[in-house]
Amino acid sequence: MHPFRTACRDGLARIRAEGRYRNFQPLRKSASRFPVFTIGQGETKRDVTVWSSNDYLAMGVHPVVIDAAVKAAQEMGAGAGGTRNIAGTSDLHEALEHELASLHGKPAALLFTSGYVANEATLSTILRSYPNWHVFSDKKNHASMIAGVKGAPATVHIWKHNDLADLERLLAAAPADAPKMVVFESVYSMDADISDIAGICDIAEKYGALTYLDEVHAVGMYGAEGGGVSQRDHVAHRVDIIEGTLAKGFGCHGGYIAADSEIVDYIRSAASGFIFTTSLPPTTIAAALASVRHVRQDNARRAAIFERAETLKAKLRSAGLPVIPSVSHIVPVHVGDAVRVKEVSRELMDRFAIYATPINYPTVPVGSERLRLTPTPLHTDAMMDALVDALLAVLSETKRVAA
Repeated sequence: MHPFRTACRDGLARIRAEGRYRNFQPLRKSASRFPVFTIGQGETKRDVTVWSSNDYLAMGVHPVVIDAAVKAAQEMGAGAGGTRNIAGTSDLHEALEHELASLHGKPAALLFTSGYVANEATLSTILRSYPNWHVFSDKKNHASMIAGVKGAPATVHIWKHNDLADLERLLAAAPADAPKMVVFESVYSMDADISDIAGICDIAEKYGALTYLDEVHAVGMYGAEGGGVSQRDHVAHRVDIIEGTLAKGFGCHGGYIAADSEIVDYIRSAASGFIFTTSLPPTTIAAALASVRHVRQDNARRAAIFERAETLKAKLRSAGLPVIPSVSHIVPVHVGDAVRVKEVSRELMDRFAIYATPINYPTVPVGSERLRLTPTPLHTDAMMDALVDALLAVLSETKRVAA
């Protein structure tokens, strides 16, 4: 047997033994009934209320977005036909990039096939642009940011999560003449906390460092037009590069960066993750463009997600459930064991037709395993009450079994 096959077998056995093996749950989304999905077929088919979708604003099922996708498919077909340089650029691509640049108050924007690719390609390209980069990355940054940082010949400094004193300590100790960049997120999706963007910019400016901000869990929801926490806090103009996604708050697919024209043009011209990838199809681009334009003026929808999140937090706290403190729209519930969190998730599904994703290592540290709940504007009070009752039953029972 080839050594790699042995390594695969051993690695999978270890992952299973640690309770970290991931089973995907097939769920059929219903545009007319979201957040109610269906599982199974025929006589075994049943409804499930989903609490873990990243379609935070339910824009993925909005008629304006669906109609735009259908129209684009009818007029332009299903696929893009190539990379941006090979028949893969349309007027829709350019219109969406212009819209995203406007959203963030930047001169230019660039589309990628996903938020992961946007982070990895942009960061690695910047850090390969010339020697001796020093990059300062928040300890809890997303895997895509870590991949971009570690995939380049830069000196990497990891600063304690949201600890500005530690960031400044590391920046002060770095060579004064070295090129520097601070890489961080606005909303951290597993801990549900928010960074101090203004404070980070203060420190970065003091030491002449570029700032790279991942707003994927904030665009659409935060700010006067959904431009993210940087827009809400009136500091977007101080951030050099803003990265976002079309797959969460905007309910579609794809990632992007927004920055000065020269930076965007350099990434467009040098990033292999952009140059050699087939571009997003016209159906996706048209849907995303319609979504961004709608979300920018739909303040009621934006307000609704925060009302729903605060209502759910209050119901969970009132029931004495172990809610992890959250200042964002994400509501984590602590479980604290990899095997148990999977069992809790399975019991919620099997007995109560509720789907809540179990989150474990390496997404979160060992011992901090949790359920990650994401209420949308379409989750009702009745759905929340049913969730609370189910959690009370399941958590008390799995605790007794674990004991």
